[in-house]
Amino acid sequence: MWCIVDLTIHTIPSFILPQILSRSVVQSVLSVEQAEGAGARVRRSIGGRQLRNFDPFLMLDEFKVKAPNGFPTHPHWGFETVTYMLQGAVSHEDFAGHQGVIYPGDLQWMTAGRGIMHSEKPYGTGESAGLQLWVNLAKEYRMVKPACQIWISICWYELRSKDISKVEKDGVHIAVIAGKAMDVESVVYTRTPTMYLDVTMQPGSSYSQAIPSDIAYV
Repeated sequence: MWCIVDLTIHTIPSFILPQILSRSVVQSVLSVEQAEGAGARVRRSIGGRQLRNFDPFLMLDEFKVKAPNGFPTHPHWGFETVTYMLQGAVSHEDFAGHQGVIYPGDLQWMTAGRGIMHSEKPYGTGESAGLQLWVNLAKEYRMVKPACQIWISICWYELRSKDISKVEKDGVHIAVIAGKAMDVESVVYTRTPTMYLDVTMQPGSSYSQAIPSDIAYV
């Protein structure tokens, strides 16, 4: 189940904004399981029948797949694909010769730009699972050259879990995939300003996240 949150911003001095404003759930969306690729199953929330035209987020899938099934060669253009692994491993390859494998906690942030052909398939035995988000690009970026990001002076399509910014306090652990949390910033550059956090909370803990008014968030 995914929820849409009211993003209404009122005119209040910024220094007291976090203490006063809260976001309320205005709609809940049931992610519906469906077939995708070659024998894979996904649960689609954003981009499904109940939630279309949710710019800048075009699609959000929770995918599960086992070999020999997968996502054969297919095209993307005009947006970015963000794959975050939860279980197992997935190998990927594109028409420019880039290839790699991502494991639990790893991230792949790919800018399709003016067009790219790539494939994704399970790596190893057992079931592989994760989340894939599509982030729309502004008009001025839709025809950029397909690109990877630069981390540690190496051109990678994937960011290892150990290199993702993380913070932990009072029973709350956060992997800062994009944006900022507890004064810790992600190393990921986003053309579309985005906040993407993986939050794990211990029983009895609480957490309040400040959300700037000029970003999209998951």
